[in-house]
Amino acid sequence: MVKKDAAAARGLTYKRILLKLSGEVLSGSREYGISYDVLKTMAQDIRSIYKLGCEIGIVIGGGNIFRGVSDNAQGMDRVSADYMGMLATVINSLALQDYLERQGVPTRVLSAIEMRQVAEPFIRRRATRHLEKGRVVIFAAGTGNPFFSSDTAAALRAFEINAEVILKATKVDGVYDQDPMRNPRAKKFDTISYRDVLAKNLKVMDLTAITLCMDNKLPIIVFNLTIPGNIGKAVTGKKIGTHIQG
Repeated sequence: MVKKDAAAARGLTYKRILLKLSGEVLSGSREYGISYDVLKTMAQDIRSIYKLGCEIGIVIGGGNIFRGVSDNAQGMDRVSADYMGMLATVINSLALQDYLERQGVPTRVLSAIEMRQVAEPFIRRRATRHLEKGRVVIFAAGTGNPFFSSDTAAALRAFEINAEVILKATKVDGVYDQDPMRNPRAKKFDTISYRDVLAKNLKVMDLTAITLCMDNKLPIIVFNLTIPGNIGKAVTGKKIGTHIQG
């Protein structure tokens, strides 16, 4: 593990993080699929904080390929659709792993659904050991169970690896009282409490994930991933996005 004093000397506010990446961001300007320009930029940004000594766990969604609760499920059985969504996250995880390793970043993919030919099975102690060895760990296949989103998987994995913060990287620059894509007058929050997120029914993360973070006092920073350098700003304590805490 990166020692606290060493991390501070390198400008890190958080030495171990859980980075939650939106699958939809990976599609770039496309309706679906993977934009390799976006993937390359994302890998470069992750490499920059890795070089600072940050210990990085990543959960990535699969919405750019398939989401079990979306219209493209076409009325499928929910359990089958959710498993398909989990497999979509594995595809994204392998793509991100490839681009990170092209940047010289040692990476391991750990899957909650066993598929030893392409990923290691998720074992908490193994994940922690990889982080201590200086490897970026990508957690694939959600929680391995239907009816749980990748947001809940991110919260769960953050607790399991003792992360200090969840960085939720999306297409927007924070949390708003309304959808900023539909209402240009929507108000952005610089900080907001977990309880206000729940009371206002803000679509930041699902209710299970927010409740888990509230019960365990794990802060969340929501920010725009599409702007290069924003991940670095988040881990070094720069004012960015919306902070959810308290």
